[in-house]
Amino acid sequence: MPPPDSELQRWFAEEVQPHEAALRVWLTGRFAALRDVDDIVQEAYVRLLRARGSGPIACPRAFLFVTARNLALNHLRHQRHERPAGAAEGEVGEVLDGSAAIPDAVAVAEELRVLVAAIESLPARCRQIVSLRKIYGLSQREVATRLGISEHTVESQGSIGLQKCVAYFRRYGYGRGR
Repeated sequence: MPPPDSELQRWFAEEVQPHEAALRVWLTGRFAALRDVDDIVQEAYVRLLRARGSGPIACPRAFLFVTARNLALNHLRHQRHERPAGAAEGEVGEVLDGSAAIPDAVAVAEELRVLVAAIESLPARCRQIVSLRKIYGLSQREVATRLGISEHTVESQGSIGLQKCVAYFRRYGYGRGR
């Protein structure tokens, strides 16, 4: 039996690393005033791996890009406070231009549409459990109490639901290589 690290390495190599070049291009284009894209990418990887440690990630690409965007925005806010008095005000303003966010908003809306469709495609019990756990953030115990079922049922049905969502994403081009 291979060590668990090899599975994580395989997952990272197949599901995450193929998006690195696109992420770097996107960060550089979207956040021109960003000083160090490498730091943002590495921190996004760290957060993605931490999240993966607590459960499966249905769409690693989306998670990676959203995490990197949030890190970049935080970094730019910090940079703005450190900027010397003579620095141009336009730097951060250009990065946060609302019109630049339109393609991102369209992409997020499309991914949200696919997520909703995936959840709606689940059997009723799986749909309830996945919604309560992943959307509303309830614990297994809270879901079990609310639905009057065992925690084991919540765990197994939730796992089945997530696997079916992942299969749905892959079927519609949201898995590897996207």
